[in-house]
Amino acid sequence: MVSVDSARTERDAALANEQQDALAARAASRLDPRRGNISVLREPGGIARADDPARIAARIARLARHNPDARSVSPAEVGAEEPAATAEAGAVLERIIQTNDLLDVGYLEDGVAAARAVGRIVIRDDRGRTAGYGTGSLVSPELLLTNHHVLSDTRVAASSSVEFDYQDGPDGQPLPLAEFALDPDRFFLADEALDFALVAVRAEPAQLSQFGFNLLVAAEGKAIVGDFVTIIQHPGGGKKQVALRENRIVDVLDLFMHYETDTEPGSSGSPVFNDQWEIVALHHAAVPAPDHGELGGILNEGIRVSRLLAFLRDQTFPTARQALVDRLLDDRVRPAPAAHVLVPAAAPVGPVTVQAPAHEAARIQQSVTLTVPSFDIRLHGGLAGPGLPPVPEPPAPVEEAVRIDPDYTNRVGYDEDFLGSGHRVALPTLHPDQVPLAAVNQLPTGQQPPYVLPYHHFSVVLNRQRRLAFFTAVNIDGATAARLRREPDRWSFDPRVPEDEQTGEQVYRDNPLDRGHLVRRLDPAWGATRAQAKLANDDTFHFTNCTPQHADFNQNQTTWAGLEDYILENADNQDFKVTVFAGPVLADDDEPYRGVLLPRQFWKIAAMVTSAGRLSATGYLLSQADLIRGLEITPAAFSYGAYSTYQVPLARITSLTGLSFDALTASDPLDGLETTDAAREITHPRQLVL
Repeated sequence: MVSVDSARTERDAALANEQQDALAARAASRLDPRRGNISVLREPGGIARADDPARIAARIARLARHNPDARSVSPAEVGAEEPAATAEAGAVLERIIQTNDLLDVGYLEDGVAAARAVGRIVIRDDRGRTAGYGTGSLVSPELLLTNHHVLSDTRVAASSSVEFDYQDGPDGQPLPLAEFALDPDRFFLADEALDFALVAVRAEPAQLSQFGFNLLVAAEGKAIVGDFVTIIQHPGGGKKQVALRENRIVDVLDLFMHYETDTEPGSSGSPVFNDQWEIVALHHAAVPAPDHGELGGILNEGIRVSRLLAFLRDQTFPTARQALVDRLLDDRVRPAPAAHVLVPAAAPVGPVTVQAPAHEAARIQQSVTLTVPSFDIRLHGGLAGPGLPPVPEPPAPVEEAVRIDPDYTNRVGYDEDFLGSGHRVALPTLHPDQVPLAAVNQLPTGQQPPYVLPYHHFSVVLNRQRRLAFFTAVNIDGATAARLRREPDRWSFDPRVPEDEQTGEQVYRDNPLDRGHLVRRLDPAWGATRAQAKLANDDTFHFTNCTPQHADFNQNQTTWAGLEDYILENADNQDFKVTVFAGPVLADDDEPYRGVLLPRQFWKIAAMVTSAGRLSATGYLLSQADLIRGLEITPAAFSYGAYSTYQVPLARITSLTGLSFDALTASDPLDGLETTDAAREITHPRQLVL
């Protein structure tokens, strides 16, 4: 808990008491279920029975992204009476979660990177006097996460700061301290019920990038009862310590999770990690548990990260703050490997920034001390000294600029059998009146209709008259996806189609129109190697795959842009595979702009196979009509309004586009629910009917 002196206000003390009372009440109400969980965990294979079958299945599915030993199973298999699948699930979980405490050394190396982003929060009053301490972690390039009872409002945050590297180095000497002021005017959000606070740090990007950040992931399956967790903390305001896998989850509630520990209670605001170094909870309190001697007499509680992110997604912010939130919510943005190099400030950015002497900066590149009950583990990176040779930092992956593969004969394109389980999802069918309008592939492979343009992992059918796509079709494999950083755009014409049948650069000059990807850049970026993923990533930069979109529309369509990710990671999805069709609504009454009719609306259909083996296909519409009206566009009869995402029956998309989706219509969950083709506005992915 936070250490405070007499400067702490009565209100803060009362709030702390309320939170302790609430935790004590939750702990008491869950005594019997918790004891039952602990008892089951002691049995062979008990880890596959101690939690809800759906949560266990989700955990195994997520582990499959990290470990080839994990094979997805359905909740029905896990929950069946004496199922072979449950025994297999138990064996897999025991082997991967590794209850014998044998872990790859990479676990510790990843822990070094995670620890770099954790700092001590110095709580100050209005006069600048230290009133207490907490722990926080950078969770995006700009934002720090801690507890509400650490930073309860903007006034407290404005007076407080965060210190990184308040810890000892490999030689036992203190590391140079880096302290930064907080910047609640730029961003601050706190919630008392969930006991979290999110605040911007006042620093230049280069100053914070050396510490990296711990990505927040909303997907289910990060932790179950029986998982070990690691807590990086500044207990009692002291130097950074790590309770290394000496904590085990014993209960998972809707908003909170409880975990055992035989170490001292951790500092408020500490991140709680699973073995894959994903944050699963925000630690906020500990209470005595005299009825649980097996827990060391202490019960710890953390707020589940998925619930924090759900709360954050439901909020609305001004444009500048929304951009910060969007960056935090985009789990495709990965921190670059952090090097322990102190960057001089161009101007003061905090109460004090302690710089390292030159010889100190050269001596220590990266280090953290991990403290466990019986021994210390010291990890060294780039350490130079007597008897210790220099260890170079691993270089960050360097991506080449966008480069289009010149050999168009090796592109297989969209795979109809990609989803597996006997579900073939054919390409949409053009209406007979549309076939003569389709651009013809001048280098056909003979395996597909002549108007299909295959790329790496996706295909495009182009309307040569409108010079825009009729539709695109992409296969997405979340299990082998590569999160490639975005290099400077370089768009290219497809040489298989005459350039005058494609919309090129002239439409986008000196106006607010963006080249909007129809197949998202990262959707086809997967494969057995990073090189394969890079080829597919770069293929999305063909003019055939883009359409004019207003900059505000293209850069702020949070719900629309996140549909594929949500279905991949949060839905009842088998094998983390999704097939997506997308395109513009090419209406006859679209108005011309620089020789191109600007689409007012866009559609998307996502198909997946559920864990029960059922095919599910859902359709969506999005409009930019209000935004492009100033570009010689009149109001649209079909417009639903800028930025709004709507789930609609597939029949509605057929009526707008003229395309046929054949058997997919029968797999639309709205097909049996809707009596009309009315749209259902989606303001949060949880509202999707899948």
